[in-house]
Amino acid sequence: MRGCERRRERAGDEGFVTAEAAVTLPVLVLVVTTLVWGLLVVLAQIQCVDAARAGARAAARQDPDGAVTRLAREAAPHGAKVTVSREGEHVRVVVVAAPPGLGALPFELREEAVAEAEEAVGAQAEKGAGS
Repeated sequence: MRGCERRRERAGDEGFVTAEAAVTLPVLVLVVTTLVWGLLVVLAQIQCVDAARAGARAAARQDPDGAVTRLAREAAPHGAKVTVSREGEHVRVVVVAAPPGLGALPFELREEAVAEAEEAVGAQAEKGAGS
């Protein structure tokens, strides 16, 4: 009789591991998916930084606005908006992109870089040498 009682006790626990796995597995998939998405967002932000800096360097060299925009878009994430503006002796490049995946999220990736135009740097060097 003792053998039958032990089998009955074990029979009640046989589906418990399956139930735990059924609950745990989707949670693990969600966590891994969230981590991968977070990495993709960070990579896109780095692309925005690189694109803004590359655009600002090109604009500081007095490259045409079309070339600056094209250069920045090539380095930026797909679908990014690039804005180039000149403010006195400074050039400003702003790169704005939607985060990757999942569609409409409540934030956007934005980076800007500012550089001093080379002609302004040359003019300041001449003023300093002439004094």
